[in-house]
Amino acid sequence: MTIALYRWNKTDEKTKARIMRRAQANIDDVCALVSPVIEDVRQNGDEALRRYAQKFEGADIKSIKATEEEFAAAENNLDEDLKAAIQKCAANVKKFHQEQMKRVEDRWMVEIEPGIWAGEQVSAIESVGLYVPRGKGAFPSALYMLAIPAVIAGVPEIAVVSPPTKEGKTDDATLYTAKLCGIQNVYKAGGAQGIAALAYGTQTIPQVKKVLGPGSPYVAAAKRLLSDIMDPGMPAGPSESIVLADEAADPDNTILDILNEGEHGKDSGALLVTHDEKLAAYVQAKMPAIIESLPEPHQGICKHVMSGTPDSYGGIILTESLEDSIAFANAYAPEHLHLKVRDGEKYLDQLKHAGEILIGEYTPSSLGNYGIGVNHVLPTGGWAHTYSCTSVWDFLKRTSISRCDKQGFESLKDPVCTLTDYENFPAHGEVLRRRKFYSLSNLRLD
Repeated sequence: MTIALYRWNKTDEKTKARIMRRAQANIDDVCALVSPVIEDVRQNGDEALRRYAQKFEGADIKSIKATEEEFAAAENNLDEDLKAAIQKCAANVKKFHQEQMKRVEDRWMVEIEPGIWAGEQVSAIESVGLYVPRGKGAFPSALYMLAIPAVIAGVPEIAVVSPPTKEGKTDDATLYTAKLCGIQNVYKAGGAQGIAALAYGTQTIPQVKKVLGPGSPYVAAAKRLLSDIMDPGMPAGPSESIVLADEAADPDNTILDILNEGEHGKDSGALLVTHDEKLAAYVQAKMPAIIESLPEPHQGICKHVMSGTPDSYGGIILTESLEDSIAFANAYAPEHLHLKVRDGEKYLDQLKHAGEILIGEYTPSSLGNYGIGVNHVLPTGGWAHTYSCTSVWDFLKRTSISRCDKQGFESLKDPVCTLTDYENFPAHGEVLRRRKFYSLSNLRLD
C-alpha cells in the first residue's frame, strides 16, 4: 500500500478542501437518512427504540433502563485489572475537573460605579444526556470523561444512553463505570434514535435540556437536526488528529502516533504535518509494515484512512517550514494536536485552535485519551475554532445579576433615556422618567 503524501503548496484545491472538510461531508449526507428515525422516536417512543435495537444491533430489549441486577452482574463479570484501570484513570479525570470547579464562583458582583453593581450567578443545567458510543467494543472512558464533570458540576438529572449489546444489555464496563461515577440512569438506546429519545423523551427515557458525547455521523446528524429541541453541545463527530513534527521527533514513534487516531474508523482524520522531508519520507516508507502488523478490522481501517482515496482523510502534509505547519494546524483546528518539535512549549502561544495539545514524546494521545485527567471529548470538524474541550463549564450556565441604588439610578437615568429616545423605544424611556419611589410605609395602591 502507499501512504498519501501531499506537498501542500502544490496540492490542488479540491483535495485540500476534502482534507480540511474531513468527515463533516459524511454528516451532511446522512441528515436525510436520520430525519425519519427521529420522527419515529418522537411519535412512538419506547416501541421505536426497541425496533431500532433489533434492526441495528440485533438486540431484543426487555428493560430499556439498566436494572439493579444488571449493575451488580456487570461488576461481578469485569476483570479486576480492568476495574482497577478504570478506577485509576477516572480518579485523575476527577481530580482535574475538581480543580476546574475550584475556579468557579457560584455568585459574584462588582461595583461598576458608585451605586451600580453587576455580576453573575452560576448554576448547574437541570438535566443532561450523555451519549456513550459503541463500535466493535465498549468505551467506558467516554463515560467517565462525560459523567465526572457532570456530577462535579452538580447536574441533578443525568441520563446515559448507549447502544445495546446483541444480548439486549448495556455492556458491563459502561455499567460499572456509571456506578463508579454515581449514575444509575443508564438506557439501552444508540445512534440517532438514542439522541432523539433524549431530545423528546419517551415512556422510559427522560427528556433532557442538553446532550453531550461523541458519536458516528448518524449521531452528529441527529444532534444537528434536533438543535432546536435541545442543546446539542459541541460537535463531537468522527475522530481526527494532527501530529505536528520536525526533525526532533522520533520517526518510529511518529508512525504509531498517527495510527493512534487513524484506527478509530474509516472516517477518521489522521495527519502528519511536517516540513522535514526526511521524516515524511521515513513515515511514508515504514508505515505500511506497521499497518500490516495490526489485527483486523483495524488494519483495514488504517489502510483506508491513509490511502488518499476520495473518501479518506489521513496522510502526510509536507509544508515548507515550521511556520507553515503551524498555520496549517490552526486552519485545520484538530480535535487532537500532538506537538513533537524541538522546544515545543515555546510554540503554544502560536497554536490557537485545537481541542487539546499534547507536548512531546512522553505524552502520546493514548495517555490523554484515558488517564492524564484532561477530557477527551473534544470538538471535531474544525469546531475547535470556537468550541472548547469538555469541562465542568459544559454542565453549568451563567445568569447575569445586577442591582442599582438611588445614586446609581440617577447616574444612569439621563444617558439611558438619551439612548432610548434615539432608538425609538418610548416605553423604555418613560419607565425611567416617570419612575416613583416610595417607602414601604407610604405605599398606596388606591
